[in-house]
Amino acid sequence: MAMLTSVSGFPEWLPEDQLVEQRLVEILRQKFALYGFTPLETRVIEPIHHLLMKGETDKEIYMLRRLQADPDETDKELGLHFDLTVPVARYVVENRSKLVFPFRRYQIQKAWRGERPGLGRFREFTQADFDIISDSKITMLDDLEIIELLAEILQTLPIPKVHLLINNRKLLEGYYRGMGLDNLTPVMRIVDKLEKIGPAGVLQQLVEDAGATPDQAHKCIQLGQIRTGDPKALISQVHAAGVEHPLMEEGLEELVFVLEALQADPEGLALADLSLARGPDYYTGTIFEAKFAELPRYPSIAGGGRYDNLAATVSGGKLPGVGVTVGVSRILGVALHEGLLRASRKTTSCVLVALGSEEARTRSVKAARALRQRGINCEIYPTGDKYGKQIRYAAKKGIPYVWFPAEPAGVSDQVADRVFDQVRDIRSGVQVEADIDTWTPPEDDRRVQIGWDEEAYQRVIHNPIYFGQQTAER
Repeated sequence: MAMLTSVSGFPEWLPEDQLVEQRLVEILRQKFALYGFTPLETRVIEPIHHLLMKGETDKEIYMLRRLQADPDETDKELGLHFDLTVPVARYVVENRSKLVFPFRRYQIQKAWRGERPGLGRFREFTQADFDIISDSKITMLDDLEIIELLAEILQTLPIPKVHLLINNRKLLEGYYRGMGLDNLTPVMRIVDKLEKIGPAGVLQQLVEDAGATPDQAHKCIQLGQIRTGDPKALISQVHAAGVEHPLMEEGLEELVFVLEALQADPEGLALADLSLARGPDYYTGTIFEAKFAELPRYPSIAGGGRYDNLAATVSGGKLPGVGVTVGVSRILGVALHEGLLRASRKTTSCVLVALGSEEARTRSVKAARALRQRGINCEIYPTGDKYGKQIRYAAKKGIPYVWFPAEPAGVSDQVADRVFDQVRDIRSGVQVEADIDTWTPPEDDRRVQIGWDEEAYQRVIHNPIYFGQQTAER
């Protein structure tokens, strides 16, 4: 049977790349637990009308349908989730009586989106979400905690420097209403493209597609071009446009609160970016995105914000929340494709236990068992090949140590007589006698290490593909 059919947009990493992904997920889980978030997993299918709560996404949904389904089966109304936000809203509503609020959850799962694959964009991808959802009220302190955790994650992950861009939907809505613009959704979506299509393109679309006058369009661009980490400068630049509205002032006050709280960050991670709008319509306050600082055209690698109305109960009550999505596959899309992140070896094994012959297999099995009982990852070479071939096998997989069990004379034709076990560091070639019950490798060798390749990154940031239009198939 032919099995070499490639399907674009569905990444299948090599084993060593899977180890990189696994390490990133481990870091995320550790950080989520540190802040008291508990794990959650939801089903991968949702009713279509639930998925459409997010807005105009019908063309991106993969429908679920049995091959031999009858025409009247209800399964045709089901689809694969394309993110984890709508599913968690449904889950919280259904389990409200069983949950303790504020509900602090994290979720690391795959999602599916039927869009055209591109630079950092996949049809099947892994996301890591974390949210605080309340049955009463979400405060700015909750917004701040979520952002601070995201900032800590971004600084801990082995990735290049990022910018954490922050805005507030109240500020945007109040500013646009203060100019007399009432059809806000198209205005926000057009201004959100300021970096991509430039001021001239935004001006044209605001006039032609959103019904703005040239003066209104210019003021929208003026606001959208504000990008600063200085709270005082932010206030001054927003007021310079001469627009007044109470909702704008409320949103500006909230944005300044967050920005001031993040001023202690020595990396200069956080910036107010007033072009940022975020696509989903359910955001109601603080919004934010994280992007690679030196890859401005690369898609955002994390994003989220405050939502006050997404999770609504049957009785009409609201369950407000604030949360973030971290694009695990989005990060790996550039890191693995360009060789920026590498695993120190292609296996979890720290030790290869050599096999001198079939007659000596019992000794190799005993040695492997003793190592594993002390938490040292190892594997046994499958056949009694020459030791040189076994060492080359270890080198090819990056296994740092080869263990040679003791073999009395006559057991193997590879050695005349070896009374004591020996272990070889194949990187240095040094081989010494070792006690199976006490020998321990250095801590850095016990587990796979993930390394950052700065030279490869410098090549990437000088590659025009990451600064021009995003390409399709990667």
